[in-house]
Amino acid sequence: MNVSSGTTVPANRRTATIALACAGVFVAYLPVVTVAVSLPAIQRALGASTAQLAWVSDAFVLPVAALILTAGVFADVHGRKKVYQVGLALCAVGALVALSANSVQGVWLGQALSGAGAAALLPVTLALISQAVPDPRERGKYIGLWTTCMMAAMAGPPLIAGVILEHVGWRWIFLLPVPVALVTMVVAARLLSESRVSAGRRLDWPGQLTAAVAITALIYGVIEGGAESFTHPRSYVALLVAVVSAAAFVVVESRSAAPMLDLTLFRSPAFTAATLAAMISFLGLIGFFFVLSLYFGVVQQLTTLESGVRMVLVNLVSMLLGLAMGRIMRRVTPRTLITVGLLVAAAALVSLTTVGVDTSFLSVAWRLVLLGLGLGLAFPSITGSAVASVPPRQAGMAAAGNNAFRQVGGALGPALMGALLTVQGVGALPARLADAGLTGERARDITAVADAGGLGAVAQLDLGPDTALALGAVNEAFLAGLRLCLSVSAVLLVLAAVATAVLLRRRNPATSASGPATSASGPGGPATPGAALAGTGAAG
Repeated sequence: MNVSSGTTVPANRRTATIALACAGVFVAYLPVVTVAVSLPAIQRALGASTAQLAWVSDAFVLPVAALILTAGVFADVHGRKKVYQVGLALCAVGALVALSANSVQGVWLGQALSGAGAAALLPVTLALISQAVPDPRERGKYIGLWTTCMMAAMAGPPLIAGVILEHVGWRWIFLLPVPVALVTMVVAARLLSESRVSAGRRLDWPGQLTAAVAITALIYGVIEGGAESFTHPRSYVALLVAVVSAAAFVVVESRSAAPMLDLTLFRSPAFTAATLAAMISFLGLIGFFFVLSLYFGVVQQLTTLESGVRMVLVNLVSMLLGLAMGRIMRRVTPRTLITVGLLVAAAALVSLTTVGVDTSFLSVAWRLVLLGLGLGLAFPSITGSAVASVPPRQAGMAAAGNNAFRQVGGALGPALMGALLTVQGVGALPARLADAGLTGERARDITAVADAGGLGAVAQLDLGPDTALALGAVNEAFLAGLRLCLSVSAVLLVLAAVATAVLLRRRNPATSASGPATSASGPGGPATPGAALAGTGAAG
């Protein structure tokens, strides 16, 4: 059965559609934190460098950032059920490819396929809820359910990954999405109705191509700059390509009759503030999770389960706070919530710069709880502020654009933080080795291994009686890099808070009278205040 936008959906179909939308976002977000907590195990098994590990994370996020806008338009034009099924299939195939990989490049491929699937599922699942629940006031409740499923995918599975790695190999962490995706595909084939809203919608291939090239070249240039040098031809040529492609994207979109991103949105200071806050905060946050996972695995030598218990605290606190955010957001302005939340999160990151090799669980836990509190205050208001700052007819595009820039920040986070960690950590290693009494040829050999394969590669060396001294020096060098990453992340969150405080003002009454809640779904999903909660995910 085909339905178009605005058609009333029967009650039984509505329930099935909402359930499938929630299942879809659960599948889409399964790899995010699950893979993050497993990075040390993947590094040990495949001998991956820090730069290669950054690609394990970015191989997933890059397709999401590059394809999410086009996927929403494609679904509107050609059918949401088709795109939903393709997204699930890509997630399942990607997980199988990563599961069977014998090299880090195979994991990259699997993650990229899963990321393409997530890019299809994220806008489509929100659009399905918008189609099933036309009443914007009622829709917010189901957007909250959608968000809960997204958070569940980032809270429970990391602990499951820890249990898996306690008993079997690292590759089996990729198994969970396969049966969930396949079962959901079978159910969707029977229960999900096809829907589309093609009026005025058209694919923007020039915009898609230039955006994809710009994002990919930027991430590649940053990662290669950290692994080699930013003066290396691979790095600066890639960054130059990114600049040229970004300029071409602006030109193409400004001249397009049906742009994938309407650049006139940025005439609104509030939209610009919310988008900057989303991008910068996700850059700092996802980069933080990347280096934190390595700290737990490389420095503290924790198991994946122990790492997962610690990292899940951030999402758990954000999720619990989200239950009360509806009432809080009715009483406190978005400007205040975002600014205060980002400053609290920045304070949490600064407090983490004091952690060391033997820092206890409780000492780390209160800092992570504080971080989750800050993010829980800020993120629900970011997307809501973006869509509330523009006329209702642009609300769907505003939500989609805000989400796309958030994903760009999420992709840039591991790349930038991985580069900083490598440059600072390897740069500090000779001095730390000297402090430990290792000098001369032995120190140069250790530094060369770290320079080629990252600090984690030193743990694979057989240094005889010098092993303990070398690992102690590596830990101290890693902590130097970690402190730099945390400091940069904190500064980025403060900048996002300042941009919010300066640019974000009360919504225009003319805009909010009908409100973005009245908008149908655009490529980013329904433009309701509840859709803001889509931004609460740490990995984006």
